[in-house]
Amino acid sequence: MLMVYAKCVVAGIHTQNFLELAEKLVNETRKEPGNISYELVQGAQAKNIYAFAERWKDQEALDLHMGMPHFQTLIPQIEKLTEAGIDISVHEVLI
Repeated sequence: MLMVYAKCVVAGIHTQNFLELAEKLVNETRKEPGNISYELVQGAQAKNIYAFAERWKDQEALDLHMGMPHFQTLIPQIEKLTEAGIDISVHEVLI
């Protein structure tokens, strides 16, 4: 199983647009085969830091996700609202 942490820093002026796009991304992604969980989280102290916390069955499922039309459409729009793009790290779940 893979865990993905995709961190975004969003300026306050873009928060509402970011949340609307993120909600679409989360809702569509949760329907994908191989997706175990997909959530948007917010920093407890730094409210302008968000992250997509994701779990995938395997690399094949993650690759399929990144090719999905909703991903291809929404991610570029979301990136435009961030201060420095999306910082993505992929981890293998051990336990």
